[in-house]
Amino acid sequence: MSSSLSSLYAATEAPLRDLPMSPYAFGGLAFIGFLSLLAILWGFRGTAQKLASPVHHGEHDGHGAPQGGHH
Repeated sequence: MSSSLSSLYAATEAPLRDLPMSPYAFGGLAFIGFLSLLAILWGFRGTAQKLASPVHHGEHDGHGAPQGGHH
């Protein structure tokens, strides 16, 4: 049984392939990619507040309830 398992293991063992660049280069590229995505995300900070309609405090809808869904 052990000889059949070892022969099966030897038959399925694939030869190792070299990476096109070092593992540190892959990590560096991933880090640069994440930083660029963070920069894009940072560029959109406050956009929702800029596009929101202005809220006038103290306005009511005529029925005594303030307009808007919060505070």
